[in-house]
Amino acid sequence: HLFEAGTPGIVQQIGLGAALEYIMSIGVDNILDYEKALSNYAIKSFEKLSWLEIQGKTKEKSAIFSFTINGTGHPHDVSTILDKKGIAVRAGQHCAGPLMERLGIHSSCRASFAFYNTYSEVDALIEGLDFVHDLLT
Repeated sequence: HLFEAGTPGIVQQIGLGAALEYIMSIGVDNILDYEKALSNYAIKSFEKLSWLEIQGKTKEKSAIFSFTINGTGHPHDVSTILDKKGIAVRAGQHCAGPLMERLGIHSSCRASFAFYNTYSEVDALIEGLDFVHDLLT
């Protein structure tokens, strides 16, 4: 009884089971294929923004993008403006302070895409980034 201090996380276990069933109903390969296609679409869209600097450009990267906008304010300003337009990104050091120092930046914004995101959401991010760039430069 020493290590039985309370009720086990039953709800969390049921939720995990439901999440796994959902993922398996879609199919892991289908999810990976869609996320890769969405990632490629995002990369092509980002390449049109000459003032956007993407950190991390490995060939087999996931659909997570850290970025800074050349010539603008702090990434927290960027994320706040995007948030006001209904676009969710993270800003900060992302628990990677030594990497930020190595890259020569104080922080970045991060957009993450997954199988529940759409191409139109990538387009909305691009439009939002255009707006931020125009506003802050």
